[in-house]
Amino acid sequence: MGRITFITGGARSGKSTYAERIAKESNKQIAYIATSIPFDDGMKSRIKKHRAQRPKEWATIEKYRNFNEVVELQDYQEADILLVDCVTVMINNLMFYSGLDFDTCEVEEVDVLEKEIIEEVKKLLDLSHEKDMIIVTNELGMGLVPAYKMGSYYRDIVGRINQYIASRADDVYFIVSGLQMKIK
Repeated sequence: MGRITFITGGARSGKSTYAERIAKESNKQIAYIATSIPFDDGMKSRIKKHRAQRPKEWATIEKYRNFNEVVELQDYQEADILLVDCVTVMINNLMFYSGLDFDTCEVEEVDVLEKEIIEEVKKLLDLSHEKDMIIVTNELGMGLVPAYKMGSYYRDIVGRINQYIASRADDVYFIVSGLQMKIK
């Protein structure tokens, strides 16, 4: 069973930089699982910057769902460590592409979607049976209550998913202003 290192913090807190530093210092083969989708110029720019800061020898697997399919990839098979960046973007994609209208849907429909998201997260964590994992997420519970329904559902789902991953993780770090605090 591999180790899970879970890294959380606010936006631009240094989470990804810290995760990448841990991976680099391991001197092991890394497969970077990128969960973002280049849907606009801003995201394309962000992806480009992230790629530029990663070592060229790291494999990149672009995936935000169906993580059970990753085990068939050569990049997965050759990796010692999987670096997943990030869970909050993954959840955003799963919610956005669910087809739900969060302003008019029933709460029960959101509950079904959350169960589907949990299943995706379980598939992701199952990858730790053979590999060490470093997982990055955003801490959303310290901000304002969102003024719109989708934002509120998103914050709640991310919070519960983060709690679940933290409960399964061996180590949990909270990043503030580029400084890390080990909390588990």
